[in-house]
Amino acid sequence: MDRISDGERAPAMDDSDEALMARIARGDEPAFRVLARRHVPAAIRLARRILGNAAEAEDVAQEAMLRVWTHAPRWQPLAAFRTWLTRVVVNLCLDRKRRAPWVELEAAGEIVDVSLGPGEKMEGEERERLLAAAIDRLPERQRIAIVLSYSEGMSNAQVAEMLGTSVSAVETLLVRGKQSLRRTLGAMTDESE
Repeated sequence: MDRISDGERAPAMDDSDEALMARIARGDEPAFRVLARRHVPAAIRLARRILGNAAEAEDVAQEAMLRVWTHAPRWQPLAAFRTWLTRVVVNLCLDRKRRAPWVELEAAGEIVDVSLGPGEKMEGEERERLLAAAIDRLPERQRIAIVLSYSEGMSNAQVAEMLGTSVSAVETLLVRGKQSLRRTLGAMTDESE
């Protein structure tokens, strides 16, 4: 458990994100730690799904939390904190995708999961690889809508807010994205056979 110095008050577990942000704006480090514990794992998962790279995803989450700390005094609760933070993470990911491609230093692969047989593991990895490749081929807004809706479980209204568009536009992005995924996955499985 984190030590709290005299004069700092321990954040209550039922504090809302917005209340924590108000305290962070006043320099309350324990409130920042509570907010980070709540949201960093989800930020890493989202960034990993968009970027496809665990190391970069952790960097994005750290950078997003740095922005939480530095922007807290100017933050306006016009939207839910989670929505604002998700937008920050998505924007940071898009900035990184526009840069030169990331090349991992460790090309050795993953540790073998002994609970699966070799054939099952290969099939699962192949399915994941094909799906990730198909999602990567989607246009940027379709890809983000698919990831936020299906991987992050956000509602169409939340995705619309994140993308700065309407719910009907998000529905169109999702329909087109799914159609494109079906075509791409069908072509990819035909090629691999």
